[in-house]
Amino acid sequence: MKERYDDVDEYIADLKGEIASNEQCANHYYNLGLALLSKRDFAAAEEALLNAVRNSPHLAEAYVQLGGICFQRGDLEGCLHYNEEAANCRPKFAVPLSNIAFVHLQRGEPDKAVKALEKALKWDPKFVQARNGLATARYMQGNFKGCEELCLALLRDEPAFAPAWNNLALAYFEREEYAKAVEAVDNAVKFGFEPAPAFLEELRPHRQ
Repeated sequence: MKERYDDVDEYIADLKGEIASNEQCANHYYNLGLALLSKRDFAAAEEALLNAVRNSPHLAEAYVQLGGICFQRGDLEGCLHYNEEAANCRPKFAVPLSNIAFVHLQRGEPDKAVKALEKALKWDPKFVQARNGLATARYMQGNFKGCEELCLALLRDEPAFAPAWNNLALAYFEREEYAKAVEAVDNAVKFGFEPAPAFLEELRPHRQ
């Protein structure tokens, strides 16, 4: 195969040609799955990724991508299953652990999320999504001070990470620090986050 492609369809065609001559190459199936995902062809990508893990049952990255496809179609159970498979394949892989936590947060299970996030951060202490997930979990547990501290630490490293500004705004609001909440939510919007309309409405009386 060529090393560089100007057209993703050309790349996909070459990958399919490679697979036709070697149907047991998990990496070709995995790369095909990623290419198809770039075209948002989720059904074909899922088939390619399933072939990848059939040929290489410990290909953790493929399980993560399969979990993402499940999440895209609203299948939280499938998302959880595939990320658990990925974590079982590579216990020190922070990404599936963070994804597992995200499913638990979606289900309103912050205690379970914290366990997964603490593992993720053990292996990758600077993993931004996991750090923000932990802040979200602390907020859901009612630990607003803990949420605030986590957000401030994250924003020192990544000052433009909009979801952390939103979490910080929520924590400040619960602690009745309304001026800080307004400032934080404005930063969240500035950096591309769309806060919940109901939260913005609650903040409206506190704007000067």
